[in-house]
Amino acid sequence: KQWYQRRVAITAGQKEMSTRAMELLMLPEDTPAFILDVGCGSGLSGEAITEKGHYWVGMDISPSMLAVALDKEVEGDLLLTDIGQGVPFRAGVFDGVISISVLQWLCNADKVHHNPFRRLKRFFTLLYSSMRNGTRAVFQVYPETPRQMEIITEQATRCGFTGGVVVDYPNSTKAKKIFLCLFAGGSGAVPQSLPPAYGSDNTSTVAYSNERLTDRKRKRGSEMSKREWIQNKKQKRRAQGRNVVSDSKYTGRKRKPKF
Repeated sequence: KQWYQRRVAITAGQKEMSTRAMELLMLPEDTPAFILDVGCGSGLSGEAITEKGHYWVGMDISPSMLAVALDKEVEGDLLLTDIGQGVPFRAGVFDGVISISVLQWLCNADKVHHNPFRRLKRFFTLLYSSMRNGTRAVFQVYPETPRQMEIITEQATRCGFTGGVVVDYPNSTKAKKIFLCLFAGGSGAVPQSLPPAYGSDNTSTVAYSNERLTDRKRKRGSEMSKREWIQNKKQKRRAQGRNVVSDSKYTGRKRKPKF
C-alpha cells in the first residue's frame, strides 16, 4: 500500500512539473506546436503536452521506460537514444523543448569515456540547431551541487542560448522546484522574458546571457598576473605529485615571434 501511494505521488508530481514546464514555454494560445520531450520516460510529460493540444516526440535512454510508454499507447513518437550524444533531428524543427529531472545526469561520468563538458556541449549545440528561432526550452533540474548548475548554464551559453533560472517555492524544502529557461535566438512569437516564480516575491528569477563569458580574465582573477597564475597552477600540480617543469626567468613571459 505504501509503495502504491508513493508511486501515485511521484506520478502526480511528474505531471505537475510537466504542466508547469509547459506554462514556462509561453507558447501562443490556440496554435498547435511541435514539442521535444527530453528524457520522456514512460510518457507522463508527453501526456501533459497532449492535454495542451500539442504534438510531441520523446527521447530517452531507457528501453524499459519506453516500453511502458508504448504499452500506454501515448500520442507522441518515441526515440531510444542517449542525449549526451546529441539531438538527432534536423534544424529548426521544434517550437519548444521540455525536460523533467533529466539534465543534471549529464554532469555525471557514468562510463570511463564520458566527459560531462563534452556531452553537455554536444547536447546543447545540436539542441540549439533543432529549435526554431525565438523559441525556448525549459528544463526542470535537481542539481546535486551549485557547481553542477554553473556547468550546465555555462555550456548552454557557450552554445548560443540565453535565458535564466526560475525557482518555484524557494523557501520550501519539499515544494522547491528549479527550472532552467533557455532562449534560442532573439526574436519570434515567444516573449524573451522570464515569468514570475510561484510562492515568491519574484526575486527568485535570475537572468543571464552569453555576454558574461567574454571576459577571459574572470577565470584567473583580474588582479593576478600571468606569471603568478602559472606559478600557482604549477604548485597545485606539484602537490598532486606530478612532474612539473622548474620555474625560470622566462616563466610567464611573452615570447618574441620567430623569424
